[in-house]
Amino acid sequence: MGPDHRPTEAQTPADWSAWHGGSQTLLGTERTAAPTAAASGDWRAFHDPLLDRLQARALEANHDLQTAALRFAQSRVQRTVAAALQAPQLNASGSVNRQRQSETGAATRMIDALGSSVSNRDQLIRTLSEPYNLYQAGFDASWEIDLWGRVRRSIEAADADAGASAALLQQAQLSVQAEVARNYFELRGAQLELRLARADISAAAESLELVQARADGGLVTDLDPTRQRTQLAELRARIPMLLQQEAQAMNQITLLTGAQPGALNADLAQPSDGAGETFEALRGPPLPDLALGLPSDVARRRPDIAAAEAQLHAATARIGVAAADLYPRVTLGAGFGYESAGSERFGEWGSRQWHIGPSISLPIFDNGRRRSTVTLRELQQQEAAVAFQQTVLKAWHEIDSALSAYTAERQRHAELVERERNSRDALTLAHARYANGLTDFGVELDARRALLQARRDRVQSTSRMAVGLVAVYKTLGGAMPPAAAVAPPG
Repeated sequence: MGPDHRPTEAQTPADWSAWHGGSQTLLGTERTAAPTAAASGDWRAFHDPLLDRLQARALEANHDLQTAALRFAQSRVQRTVAAALQAPQLNASGSVNRQRQSETGAATRMIDALGSSVSNRDQLIRTLSEPYNLYQAGFDASWEIDLWGRVRRSIEAADADAGASAALLQQAQLSVQAEVARNYFELRGAQLELRLARADISAAAESLELVQARADGGLVTDLDPTRQRTQLAELRARIPMLLQQEAQAMNQITLLTGAQPGALNADLAQPSDGAGETFEALRGPPLPDLALGLPSDVARRRPDIAAAEAQLHAATARIGVAAADLYPRVTLGAGFGYESAGSERFGEWGSRQWHIGPSISLPIFDNGRRRSTVTLRELQQQEAAVAFQQTVLKAWHEIDSALSAYTAERQRHAELVERERNSRDALTLAHARYANGLTDFGVELDARRALLQARRDRVQSTSRMAVGLVAVYKTLGGAMPPAAAVAPPG
């Protein structure tokens, strides 16, 4: 009974540039190039052993993942419960009861109908009303003939629920992994800013000594050392904020990996110069373009789309379960056992009793309850269909937004690299002119501030590119194209 589920084809664009919101300049070369089949990858594409260990620890110890895994296990058990209805049900029973019949109960009418004498009647009633032990034992078996497919549809719905739970577990794993990677790159970005800030403080302190020496020698006014001390204080004021960002990212990672605050401080400590491949990669050239695969592959790869499809399948199957309840149920039954009013003859052959035969249950009137249940299941199936379409549409919006954000940050990063190069040249020129007395210290100070800001913006942009790549990874369903790997420095 009920409709059969047919796999729903998710609507996909012909190519990556067909569905795009916003400026055409954010399409990027990876969307306009000819599509190729992309091989699935994993987080090892970032070539960072520590990140790999954190991902493995998160998959093992994250509490959200443990909850999702338990829900998946529950769906598998629920499928076993539904499948058990296909087999005959066998039950055994036994009891021992101490009983007494009423002297004025229904048995008295039978005695009167037999025409017993008054004296004999009273004696017979007293005898029958004496307490006695009743022994019973046996078994019974029953099997419902699934004429209308109620049980089969129940199993089909349970299978679909298990598939949805598996997809949701995969979605939870992907989300946790993406959060670990995002916080990891934010941590490394904050640590890189900290190292640059401390280097800038050291350079500014040395510059203050030189300027102060020039002021003491009467070569410049006291205004120049005052300006330099102001810049030094400004640089030092950034340290607490960066330390807070570092601590926040560390706490997020420890939470995602199921550890207490501070448990991973040694592992997540700021690498020294030349250590940490991904950390050093943030200082090098920008992350590469993505080599995207076919758009239709993404629809089959995203776990949220797979979960929505499975939920639609389950809702469709439950229509058949409700429709089968409109028709008669036929059950084959049999039973065998012993019954005796005394223990001495309980096991004798004459104490046996048995029954065998079919039974039928025919619904006649329930005030529209069963038909309303069918209508309810049909409406739930329509709701699941709308949810599936919404999930697909939302997926493509997320993909387009993630790709646009990554492309925009790459374009911004290229401009920031050029800005940093020009700022460094400007500082070199300003320092030379100040050393030769051609300009005052304010020009060099402004040039130094411009270079420091350019370096900070470039470092932040590089970190955001890594985070943007993680977002692309997540929206594509966890398949990292090989060309998107962050190559180790060398």
